[in-house]
Parts: sequence; structure tokens; C-alpha cells
Amino acid sequence: MSNLHELSIENSTDDHAGCFQEKEQLYECPKCGIFFHKECTESTTEINAHENLGEVRAVEDKPNDESIKVDERGASNIHFTDEHHGKVDDINNTGYDACKFKQILENYSKPIEPKHLFECLPSNLRPSSDGASSDGKSYDPQSNGLEKDDFTVPTIIPPMVLPLLHDLAQQMVKAGHQQQLFETYRDTRRAVLEQSLEKLGVERHSKDAVQRMKEDILDAKMRNWIHYMRISVKLLFAAEKEICNQILDGVEPLRDQSFAEITTISFDMLLSFGYAIAISRRSPEKLFVILDMYEIMIELQPEFELIFGSQPCSEMKEDALNLTKLLAQTVKETIVDFEDAVEMDATETVVMDGSVHALTSYVERYVTYLFDYKSTLRQLLPDTKLKSALTGIMRALMNNLDGKSRQYEDAALSQLFLMNNVYYIVRHFRREEANNLLGDDWVQTHGRIVKQHANQYQTVSWNKILQCITVQLSKSGLIKNKSITKTLVKEKFKTFNSQFEELHQRQCQWLVPDVEMRESLRLAIAEVLLPAYGSFLKHFGPMIESGKNSQTYIRFTTEDLERMLNDFFEGKNLE
Repeated sequence: MSNLHELSIENSTDDHAGCFQEKEQLYECPKCGIFFHKECTESTTEINAHENLGEVRAVEDKPNDESIKVDERGASNIHFTDEHHGKVDDINNTGYDACKFKQILENYSKPIEPKHLFECLPSNLRPSSDGASSDGKSYDPQSNGLEKDDFTVPTIIPPMVLPLLHDLAQQMVKAGHQQQLFETYRDTRRAVLEQSLEKLGVERHSKDAVQRMKEDILDAKMRNWIHYMRISVKLLFAAEKEICNQILDGVEPLRDQSFAEITTISFDMLLSFGYAIAISRRSPEKLFVILDMYEIMIELQPEFELIFGSQPCSEMKEDALNLTKLLAQTVKETIVDFEDAVEMDATETVVMDGSVHALTSYVERYVTYLFDYKSTLRQLLPDTKLKSALTGIMRALMNNLDGKSRQYEDAALSQLFLMNNVYYIVRHFRREEANNLLGDDWVQTHGRIVKQHANQYQTVSWNKILQCITVQLSKSGLIKNKSITKTLVKEKFKTFNSQFEELHQRQCQWLVPDVEMRESLRLAIAEVLLPAYGSFLKHFGPMIESGKNSQTYIRFTTEDLERMLNDFFEGKNLE
């Protein structure tokens, strides 16, 4: 019997020496509390069936305990040992049936450690060392990456014990002890289920408690709740349903009512947090976790129907459905709230270099995240309403940016600011999802708006300086106005030099963060400025060069201007 539990025998105490009609040895598994008669230990089959339960310890003359023999087929031969009655072999003794049912059920009903539950999850949903799921996001019910079979329902009572518990339950029912059976089973399993959830980290939260939580703590609890719901429903409640169906098979009304009362408190505790989130103060920052919460409720709908399908569980199923609807409504209202918040954002901080405002990048990230939930959002909103909601957010942003642009005293910087911010959105929305959700023409329309702001910048910033070096030429290339004097030419060169140096000093500090846009804008300026300056220099340069101190007036060549234009929009601090 080398493959059996190692047995150790303890002597009986004198206090109980007279409790038995004859001395006999009982062997106890300290992990499960089940006792075997001495003759049971002589059966390899019987002990092997119990081998997975831990080391078996032999106890001599142990009072007030019974002995069970369970073979590997689940068949049982029950002997009751009592200090006043000795060994009783009558299986029909319903008093002992009830006692034995309770003892076995309690001995084998232990809370499940979280690590064992995690092992029953698909690998990409198991918590990593930091406590988050390895994919960092809620499971997508529309994804083909996971199948239902990837969830392994845990064994919460050894299969070999279930037939014995079923037989004892049947005996109690036949003897008219249904109520005792119901209460024993319900109270035992309900307590264990609650302990398993407590070990997992499930807590009951009220609306007030949720609203008092710090943002980072609340966010972590919301993400944990998603995993708790999945584990509880797909694993714990599913396992509870399985053993309830087996142990109480044949007594359906009692079975269904027992399961309902076992799970109702735990399920209500789980849903309480979801309800607290759904009815608490809305915040745009919570939208995406709430979407994940909604997705897990949708994912679990088949399990709700299967596990809570009986009439006694109808209220739990209805509570789950109501929470799903409430979360959906919260998502819709939060999207509307976000549009209002964008429109009313009163941030007074001026972006001194005219680059992308924090509000713009925030809204872009927010809407981009919404694109990632397009399938879920389409379940909540018809395409027309979804498009209206998203375009409403973008319209609110454009209105707000227009207001912020008026904070600049320099009209050219105001246009550069608008160009930068609209282009930032257009560049990030060049993806299929944006066209699908905002409309095919949205990106094209706002691309044209970017060009309008760029043109307005050029007009405001460069028209004045170009006027200094513009002369009217005849078709033959001759100067029409012969009255241009040397003094006037000198004044024009001086004005140009002064204005260009001022523009260079100021606009080198402005920033166009996108490299492509920055080069495009420089090129557009060069295409207008360099030919105009080159022409002016060609026609009037000789008038100055022939005199004294010509370098005072002709300070730049076209190459100098081209080189200096490369300093523009770099965000340099020249002070």
C-alpha cells in the first residue's frame, strides 16, 4: 500500500474509554474531517479514492464522529458511531442521515482561494503580478480569440462525494425532512460562497462610499469589479449550480429555491457596486471603465439566462438586466456631458507658442478611445445618433478653440494656433473608424479648414513686409514708376530688414509641432517671399551698391532669407 496515505495512530484518552461497545480505530483526514473505520483502511480502493484529500491520520476511539466509506465509484457504506449507541448500520435512520449529510457537506465545503479561481481562467485573463489582467482590458464578447471552453468550472466538492450527498438528501426527503435538508444545504453553501467572494476581494459599496473614493482607488475598484463579475458568474456561480443540480437532483423545487437563496446575497453584493457607479455623479473620465462594465454585463447575459433561469432566480436575472440598462444609460448621458464640458471649458492658460492646446489633445484621445468601442456604442446608439454625438463633441471643441484663439494679441499667432489644433485632429483622425463614425467628408472638410487658417496666417503675417519690396513692372520687365528714388529704395530696404528681423525673432519662438506641416508652411512662405525679394534686389540693389555703406541697407541675400526661414516655427527661446 505504498500509494496510500501514511497512517498514524493516536491512543484514545481515558475520558472516552467507555463510550464504545468495543474498541475500534478511526482514521481521519485532517484536511476534510472524514473518518474511516479500521476495516476501511484495509481496502486499497477505499483509501485510494480518498488519497487526493490529504494525509490520513488514525484516531483511536474518537467519540461523537461517524465513519464513511466512499469507493472510487462514489458508492457509500455508512456506519454511524456514537458514544451512546455504538456502531449503527441502518442507512434508513433519518436522524443520522441528516447528521451525516451536514457533516460531510460542511467538511467538504471550503472557500476557494483566488489563485485556484485564476487557474480556471483563460491565460490572457489571468491576473499578472500587478493584479491586472494580462490584456489590460475587458474581454470582448465578439472576439474569436476566446471560446467558452477556455473557462474551466472549478471543482468545489470532490466528485466522488456527490453521489453520497445525493443519496443522503434523497433519504431525508423520503423521511419528510425537506426543510431541514433545505436549511442545512442553503446555510452551508451560502456561507462558503460568501467567504470565497470575500477572499477574492468583493465588497459591498454604497453610492455615498463610491463618491467619497479617490479617483485612482475608484478606478482600480471598477476594473477589479469587471474581473470579479466574470469569475463569480462563470466560475463560482456555475460551479455552485452544478453541485446543486447533482446533490438535489430529483427535488427540483427544493433545488431551485436552495440555489437562489445560496447566491442571492452574493450576487446582490456584486451588483451593488455596479449600481453605485451607475447612479453616482457622472464623470467623463469614468466613461471607458463604465463601457467595460457594460461589456462584461453583455458578455455574461448567456450565463445569467442559464444559471439564473429558474423561477426563484428571476429577480436576480432581472436585477442584472436592470443594471445593464442603467449602465447603458449612464454611457449615453456621459457622452452628452462630455460634449457640454468641452464646449464650456474655461481654461485661461494661453499656449504662448501657438501649438496644440491640452484640450485638443485630450479630446482627440477621448474620441479615439471611443472609436475603439465602436461595436459597443453601436449597440447603444443608432448610427445617426452616434454620428451626431461624436460630431457634436468635435463641434464643441472647434467652438472652444475659436474662443481661445481670441486671447492672442497677434492675429498671425491666432491663426497659427487654430491651424495647429485643427490639423492635430485631422492628422489623428485619418483612419477608417473616423470616416465610419464621423462621416466620409469630415476629415476632408476640416483639412480645408486647416489650409484656410494657414492662408490667413500668411496674409496677416507677410502681406505688410511684401509690400515693402513689391514694384510694378511692365510686360517687358521694366519698372513702371520711374520716380523711385535712391532715398526711397534705401527706406524700403531698411523697412524690410527691420520687419523681417522682427518676424524672425518672434516667429522662431512659435511652434508648429508637426514636421510635415512645418515644412509645408515654410515652403509656402518661401515661394512668395524669395522671388519677391530677389526681384527687388535685382532691380534696385545696384542703386545702393554703388554708394557708401551699402551693407547697411542690403543686409540679406535670398540665400540668407532661405536659411533664416528654416528657424521659423521651431519653438526656440531666443532671449
